[in-house]
Amino acid sequence: GFGLQAVVVQHVNIQGLGRTKEDLLGYEISDVFHAKNLIDVMKKAHVARQRLLRLGIFKDVEVLIDTSEGADALPNGLDVTFEVTEVKRLTGSYNTMVGNNEGSMVLGLKLPNMFGRAEKLTFQFSYGTKETSYGLSFFKPQPGHFERNLTLNMYKVTGQFPWSSLKETDRGMSAELNFPLGMTNHTLKWEGVWRELGCLARSASFAVREESGHSLKSALSHTVSIDSRNSAIFPSRGALLRINQELAGYTGGDASFLKEDFELQLNRRLFWDSVLSASLWGGMLYPIGGQPTCIADRFYLGGPTSVRGFGMYSIGPQSEGDYLGGEAYWAGGLHLYTPLPFRPGKGGFGDLFRTHFFLNAGNLCNLNYGEGPRAHLQKLAECIRWSYGAGIVLRLGNIARLELNYCVPMGVQRAQTGATLNLVY
Repeated sequence: GFGLQAVVVQHVNIQGLGRTKEDLLGYEISDVFHAKNLIDVMKKAHVARQRLLRLGIFKDVEVLIDTSEGADALPNGLDVTFEVTEVKRLTGSYNTMVGNNEGSMVLGLKLPNMFGRAEKLTFQFSYGTKETSYGLSFFKPQPGHFERNLTLNMYKVTGQFPWSSLKETDRGMSAELNFPLGMTNHTLKWEGVWRELGCLARSASFAVREESGHSLKSALSHTVSIDSRNSAIFPSRGALLRINQELAGYTGGDASFLKEDFELQLNRRLFWDSVLSASLWGGMLYPIGGQPTCIADRFYLGGPTSVRGFGMYSIGPQSEGDYLGGEAYWAGGLHLYTPLPFRPGKGGFGDLFRTHFFLNAGNLCNLNYGEGPRAHLQKLAECIRWSYGAGIVLRLGNIARLELNYCVPMGVQRAQTGATLNLVY
């Protein structure tokens, strides 16, 4: 057919450029020249359009394919033109966020495409019920490889942690390098942060008061992830593996530790559109140089994002009602998601809902690093907290999900039987 006849793409033009540098776009559209027939041209032009849009510097991209004109025009020559509309030099945003038992208002200012090669300067201010923060970040991608990018951050965050009667103010800076490698994605990061810890209430325990004061943390971290899931919110197939290492104290500061943690998630589609999902998380914090770990660096467990049915971060070591976190933890979950009974609103609004049956378990404790691995495993297996329940899950776009669950917690420590409504990111 006509669509399979051999053609030659002679010219690729870009119209509507203002401050964007042309050399940046050459990488994104060069593949169009390799098209051999009209269908191929259309496919490659569509891919090039998606690549241009993902740079975040164009509001709109239109594609025009026409026969070549001019002195050097071949009979089967084609010209492809991309008509682009650049985003404004300065854009503002305002939104409210509710999630993980907290609400906040977020104001943002962005300078997209600052120097013409998809760089971005962002200022963000967030005012919330438990956390207030502001930060400035600069993002720079490698031309032709948008997934390879560098981000520089400066920030100040003030947070309240009522489960520990603690308030914390962080002032810091970080540099972060992201890059793909085969099927994996990597993040290398350095962070320097001055932390100020204080008591949230007069009733704070002595253990928390002891932690009050200033500390300086300088840490190098590396994260590797493989994600083959078809959705981050309601995956029906695929797996996720994320491994994170953090080494503090090697580049200065007075916090010295090695922190390792991982997350594994497997999803399998079953009969009648139901999905079985299994998750496992775990982590260890190893103090270096014999000094005790800081309450701000330890792991916390419990609540709607980990072991449902338990109060927020209310598993593990405590003192006078304040939860102090732990140096080792594990948590696991088995979830069965099914469509709503009798499938109301199938193919439309009803597909945003799922029925949810779950079993969660986990433990958080401190390890004596003088003992061997067998003693460590024994300690992590002692006094396991677990819970089971059922509920309804609503997907909110591709960013969050709302869960209404009835939960029965098992194993001691502060727990809450009954219904909970949570927004989980």
